[in-house]
Amino acid sequence: MSKDATLVLGATGKTGRRIAARLRLRGTPVRTASRSSRTPFDWSDPDTWDAALQDVALAYVVAPRVPGPVHEFVVRAEAAGVRRLVLLSGRGADTWGDSTFGLDMRSAEEAVRGSSLEWTVLRPSNFAQNFDEDVFHPPLIAGELALPAGEVPEPFIDIGDVADAATAALTESGRHAGRIYELSGPRALTFREAVELISRASGQPIAFRQITPAEYAATLVEEGLSKEDADHVSEMFVLMERGLAAETTDDLATVLGREPRTFEEYVVRAAAAGAWQRR
Repeated sequence: MSKDATLVLGATGKTGRRIAARLRLRGTPVRTASRSSRTPFDWSDPDTWDAALQDVALAYVVAPRVPGPVHEFVVRAEAAGVRRLVLLSGRGADTWGDSTFGLDMRSAEEAVRGSSLEWTVLRPSNFAQNFDEDVFHPPLIAGELALPAGEVPEPFIDIGDVADAATAALTESGRHAGRIYELSGPRALTFREAVELISRASGQPIAFRQITPAEYAATLVEEGLSKEDADHVSEMFVLMERGLAAETTDDLATVLGREPRTFEEYVVRAAAAGAWQRR
């Protein structure tokens, strides 16, 4: 492994695996780290951190689910000779106020932005791929997505655009230092509109139903999430309904020099791959 390797945390996750592939394609030495990787990394086990940081120059960081550990991680990264950190956070993190949502991301931002390293923070909107790779997917297959989302739209972003932005921030020296990028798709859609596009492209009858945050949290618990995690996800929708992150931004074009992919492009690709076909 090169002494200038790039560490990708959350390497099996939605963003991490895409970023690692992009870096490898560029010929960049990559160390992928997760609890199940060759180089194990566990936020709850600091004994795994130093080996992951050895000979690393650049690092992509996805915050753990609890506030705090990124502060110590940054101290160790500085001591190990890491030069640049790129942190995945959430859209409009500094507007969340006293909400219990995103305390983990806000703590991580505080750690990274307060460090002596060159840093960049990416704050994307909700991923389009949540509809085929995450919690929204099973309900869509069943024929109805019920969420505590009303008429406040969301500028869903293609996760490939997030991975492209992270790759640029990692590999383009100096250009993105000290920058916070609010990343969005090119236009905002309500969840009802998004589901309608998915239904039309897939040829499957899929409905959307608005429910309360409490009803959604209860549903998630029934599906196996802990009450704490269910309340956390539900609180995200409470924040979204305030409309604080409903507007689109030009930050992706600033980073990449091109416009973001549309939600329709994502839907066509996913539908063609059979994402919402019923088995």
